[in-house]
Amino acid sequence: MTEPRYTPLAHSLPATVPFVGPETQERQRGSAFTARLGANENVFGPSPRAIAAMQAAMSGIWMYGDPENHDLRHALAAHHGVTPDHIVIGEGIDGLLGYLVRLLVGPGDAVVTSDGAYPTFNYHVAGFGGTLHKVPYAGDHEDPARLFAKAAEVDAKLVYLANPDNPMGTWHSGADLLAAMGSLPEGCLLVLDEAYVECAPAGTAIEVDADDPRLIRMRTFSKAYGMAGARVGYGLGAPGLISAFNKVRNHFGMNRAAQAGAVAALLDAPWLDHVRAEISAGRDRIAGIARAYGLVPLDSATNFVAIDCGADGAFAKAVLDNLIAQGIFVRMPFSVPQNRCIRISCGTADDLDAFEAALPRALEAARR
Repeated sequence: MTEPRYTPLAHSLPATVPFVGPETQERQRGSAFTARLGANENVFGPSPRAIAAMQAAMSGIWMYGDPENHDLRHALAAHHGVTPDHIVIGEGIDGLLGYLVRLLVGPGDAVVTSDGAYPTFNYHVAGFGGTLHKVPYAGDHEDPARLFAKAAEVDAKLVYLANPDNPMGTWHSGADLLAAMGSLPEGCLLVLDEAYVECAPAGTAIEVDADDPRLIRMRTFSKAYGMAGARVGYGLGAPGLISAFNKVRNHFGMNRAAQAGAVAALLDAPWLDHVRAEISAGRDRIAGIARAYGLVPLDSATNFVAIDCGADGAFAKAVLDNLIAQGIFVRMPFSVPQNRCIRISCGTADDLDAFEAALPRALEAARR
């Protein structure tokens, strides 16, 4: 019997995924986590109006979702003051990144990102045969000037930048990013991942003409809107680029109930304000726990806090492993020097109580 005839590119790729999910780790451990603080999920949940809309939609779940995402695109257009032609909907930002790379990157094409930035983007680039070029962070911030200079050097088709950043939680002002875009080379598209922008201070979101062809802004309902399991993301870009997604996207990829829930979530501003307040309190609590044990929390504009463990990556990994052994699911950056940190998502009071109880034991074990 013969095996399928894989492409040379597929043969060359490792059988791996960007992240090992908490469910996989729970199966390996043989028990559930006490506190799920590693995936930057919004434990405060979606708007009750979104839940009601999704429940109401379930009786019609026998139908495919609207392939044009009409209602959600129009609601988002009104929210952002653009036209529906400026908006593409996809299966989370991850799905949209895959479509975008498929549209623009072929074997050997250059793409630029930061060393240690969101790895799912890299995963898609590798999957389509692109060549990744990486630049280091500047301190704990992504470095727009250096990213754009590298893009010019290698004639990159795409340059990826997250604002606010994952995994460090740091951010640039939108005005500073817009100014930096003056050095973005001709023919290079900026992929601006704004997954956490609803958690960030005013002025973080870039203010740019919706028809500007130099960038696409990626947003999600997974973070501040609390709908990670629904997989709803969207891109804001010039109509020509947005229209091109129709060449490659899965037109029936969107869940019908999720479409209804996202529209309802978008219209419930008071709930979003409530979640922002919970996230702010959670960041303060995590920072206080870190300082109580001699660690340094990084200022964050996201729904998580990166904590500098004060040593190298091996020490931080030992802390992380011990937290996981105690039932506290957390993650950490994977590149030097950011890997001196662990990353803690905002959680409920009970979640953070469990983290606070486990942290000193984890630090003691790591120092042995």
